[in-house]
Order: sequence, then C-alpha cells, then structure tokens
Amino acid sequence: MKNVLALILAGGQGTRLGVLTEKIAKPAVQFGGKYRLIDFTLSNCVNSGIYKVGVLTQYKPHLLNKHIGIGKPWDLDRKDGGITILQPYFTEKAKVWFSGTADAVYQNIEFVDEYSPEYVVILSGDHVYSMDYNELIDYHISKGALATVACLEVPLSEANRFGIMVTDLENRIIEFQEKPEKPKSNLASLGIYVFQWSFIREVLIQDANKPESSHDFGKDIIPEIIKTKRVFAFPFEGYWRDVGTIYSYWEANLELTRVIPAFNIHDASWRIYTHSEEMPPAYISKKSKIKNSLISEGCEIYGNVESSVISQGVEIGENSVIKNSVVMSKVKIGKNCYIENAIIAENAIIGNSVKIGEGEYAESKLNNKVYNSEISVIGMDSIIEDNVVIGKNCVVGIEKILRSGLTLNSGEYI
Repeated sequence: MKNVLALILAGGQGTRLGVLTEKIAKPAVQFGGKYRLIDFTLSNCVNSGIYKVGVLTQYKPHLLNKHIGIGKPWDLDRKDGGITILQPYFTEKAKVWFSGTADAVYQNIEFVDEYSPEYVVILSGDHVYSMDYNELIDYHISKGALATVACLEVPLSEANRFGIMVTDLENRIIEFQEKPEKPKSNLASLGIYVFQWSFIREVLIQDANKPESSHDFGKDIIPEIIKTKRVFAFPFEGYWRDVGTIYSYWEANLELTRVIPAFNIHDASWRIYTHSEEMPPAYISKKSKIKNSLISEGCEIYGNVESSVISQGVEIGENSVIKNSVVMSKVKIGKNCYIENAIIAENAIIGNSVKIGEGEYAESKLNNKVYNSEISVIGMDSIIEDNVVIGKNCVVGIEKILRSGLTLNSGEYI
C-alpha cells in the first residue's frame, strides 16, 4: 500500500466567475444540480483509495468549510487520516495569507510531516473531472520521477490559455511555457502534481527564501526543477473541464443534459459524493413538460423546462419556460416567466411574468472580460419582482432588488 497524502488547493477566488464567487470561494460554487465543485476532487480521492486529505482554504471559506464538515459524505471522518481543513495562520515569516500555491503547501509542511508520506499529490479543488490518481502515481513510480504533472492535449488554438509542457520521446518535460503566444506543444498542465515528499519539501524551503519568487507551482517550481531533475508529463485522456469562466461553467453544466454526456455523473463505479440537504422527491405537475434536463430532489415543477440544470429545492410556477439555463438551489420562479440562457444563483426569487434573455446581445457595461456572452447572471439572494424584463449579458448582483416593471437592457447591470 502506497503512503500517499493529498493536498487540495481550495482557496481560489474565481474572479472570472463574477457575482457567482462574490460571496463564496470558487470550489464551493454549485454544479450539476446537487454538487459543489470541490466534490469532484474529493470523490476522486476516495475512489482512488486516498484517505489522508488536507484542504487548503483561503478566500471566503465559511460555506466551503461548512460543506466539507468532518468529511462524512466522502468517508473521510476517520481517526487515522481523514480530512483536515488548513487555513492560513499568522507566523513571523508569513503574514496570514498564502502568497501562492507553493507557499500554501510550504506553510503546511508540519502538517504533512505528521504523516511522513512517501508521495504527495497536489490537486485543485475547482475543476470538474474524473481521475484515478493511482494511475498517475503508478506512472510516476514507473518513470523513476521526482515530480509528475498530469497533462491533457488541447487544441493548438487554445494552448495559449494554459501552461504548456514540451516533452521528449519519454514524456520527460524539457521546457515549460506559461500561456505562450506561440506554443511549441499542445500538452496543457492540469495543475495536478505528484511529488516525492522528501524531494519537494526541500524545494519548497528553498523557494520560500527567494524574494523574487511568486511561490507558485506552475510559475516557479516546475520551471525550476525541470532544468536538472526527472520531471515527467502524465498523459491524461479522460474528462476534465476548467469551469473558470461564466460561459465554460454554463456550458459544462448543460453538457450533463445530453443523451450521452461527455461526463457521466451516473457512473456507479465512480460515484460523486456530496454533502447535500435531505429533501423529498421532485414533483412534476401534469401540465409540465421536461426535456433533456436534470431535475434534483425537492423541486416543484409546474412549468416547462428544456436543456437546463435545475438544482435542489427549486420551484417553477405555472406556464413558466426555462431553457438552456442553470438554476441553483432553493430558487423560486413565479408564473408566466420566460428564462433563456441564464445562470440563477442560490436563493434568488423571481416574480411573475419575468423575462430573462430578451433582445439582442450587447457588450457588458460592468466588465466585458468576465461577462462576454449572451448569458445573463442573477446573483445569490437577489429578488426580481413581477414584470421585470432583463436582456442578454446582464448582471444582477448578490442581494439586489429589481423592482416591478423595470427593464434591464442587454449588457446592463445592477
């Protein structure tokens, strides 16, 4: 039995998700009707037989900490190992915040040392994917590597969005390119690493004493160690999605509604575990029409739903139509609404005769780098009163109120 410890980096702010992460950390964002993003990494750990897990949090961790709890849904409430939430703390050298992914691990060296692992797997808590980490670790051992980076082939046209690994015929990494304009390869790093602990421990200590370093695995550690050490790329061929933008998040959710989805959340041999509220079965009224959609527990559907993901405890009123949308938990939608190409965050209330997704696309007046599609986003705990019309690419912030009869034209925000 390999002595392995997993460290999940779950402190991401997720600024490209806009209002969806204004109140919570990115790994805590809901996905797929009943899950949160961190569930996929935690489930990969337990499905891989890894039961020593540290979760490194930082940005607005309250909801994430509550969701993880003592790890019971993932069978991680154990005396020997189990799950530990690791938050930044004040020391003479570290002024509370983690300054990078490598610094986050460096500040928790004492925690790792308690387990004396042979191998440490560094994971991201905000991607949607299914991976058996044993395959990664076995590959690492077979190569006699000190470090191994999980990689995925991406279209060359998209390679400039990723850290790119250039390898030799043995898959040994000989060059690293950070989001290159002219990529030499299409092998993208997934931000998933396995290290010999004795090796990376010393590297982290050395890096911590370099004032010029940003203390990041992708920017500093990997480019440095490939110069002299045996570092290999593990070719991953399964499903993996970075849902770090509004559009990619929306698209990945709707992919789950296809007849044969790219990612099968119903796979009994690789279950996705979560901590979710116990709710009664969903109720679908006689007049409702549901097509190519996911409907979660506790929902009451009196309207029509097409190609959408409807999360737990959602209510949809009579004659309302929901198309190509992601509706998070406990959202209440009134009667006679028409909602298309929208993301509606938790606990929002939508009144009667509300229209979302009307008109022609317009550039966002809030932030065109974050909001740049036809998708309109309604923030957590917001209230949209009766007869409101909302255009395309609009934003309603968290806890905002849009009064009856108002119109929010495409590209506008409140």
